[in-house]
Amino acid sequence: MIVEINNLVKRYSEVMAVDHVSINIAEGEIFGLLGPNGAGKTTIINTLMGLTKVNSGAIKIFGMDIKAHEMAIKKQIGIVPQDIAIYEDLTVNENLSYFGKLYGLKGSLLKGRVNEALEFSGLSDKGKEYPKKFSGGMKRRLNIACAIVHKPKLIIMDEPTVGIDPQSRSHILQSVKELNKTGSTIIYTSHYMEEVEEICTQIVIIDHGRIIARGTKEELKSMVAVDDRISIELSSVNDTIIDSIKKIQDVLECGISGNLISIISKKNSKNLCWIIDCISGTDLKITSLNIEKPSLEGVFLTLTGRSLRD
Repeated sequence: MIVEINNLVKRYSEVMAVDHVSINIAEGEIFGLLGPNGAGKTTIINTLMGLTKVNSGAIKIFGMDIKAHEMAIKKQIGIVPQDIAIYEDLTVNENLSYFGKLYGLKGSLLKGRVNEALEFSGLSDKGKEYPKKFSGGMKRRLNIACAIVHKPKLIIMDEPTVGIDPQSRSHILQSVKELNKTGSTIIYTSHYMEEVEEICTQIVIIDHGRIIARGTKEELKSMVAVDDRISIELSSVNDTIIDSIKKIQDVLECGISGNLISIISKKNSKNLCWIIDCISGTDLKITSLNIEKPSLEGVFLTLTGRSLRD
């Protein structure tokens, strides 16, 4: 395991920010850490970075205890904070060189890593420019470049796409996937559920300092998906077809609104082909068909009673 968090507890006066949390993150994961504001995500991230001391529990990163090997661990971690951390009075090249030197890079190795980070972030033609003139998206990309210039094994990304345009967001998500393909394990937090659905291989949902769910996105969706819901629009509708559909195995409800039929079946009933065959045996024509699938946003609302942005 790249990260092993065991029974972590952190209190702020009377507030239990992290309540006996245990998390294992395997090498090669894109690990989504989700929770509403105040759930404990930031506290967990800060403990991994060595910024927050805990009341009890243990953390190992790369198999090393964080208390005993803090500096050795930090050399192999890249941090992309929510608040952009670059120097606007330094050029792009100077920013990358500065952060590279913090991790012990120098000489030709430093120069090579700076060029690689520039190319990776799509900023190769911006090396001599000052980031104070950049858009929010370009600043975010430079922020990521500074975090990976030393080629870390573990990258922590805390809300890396906040406040940027869709094109820059797409570029960053593709960058995350590419970093993962080249060997980096990534811890990712976001208020954009669609990002988590697209890139994360494992997800933990935290609320009030406790883990309330964990698994792949498919596993989390299956936790709250009770019934299958199908909407079929027909050229016309009659009571006969409604009665016929209701008789199909595992159909729980069949309602009608105009030419739209709404069908609820038992979870994983796999009776769609029977429903279509039933309609095909009449003069009615299907004009549209939609299968409502559970979303990660729906899972989150069900488990926490709040949206991710609350």
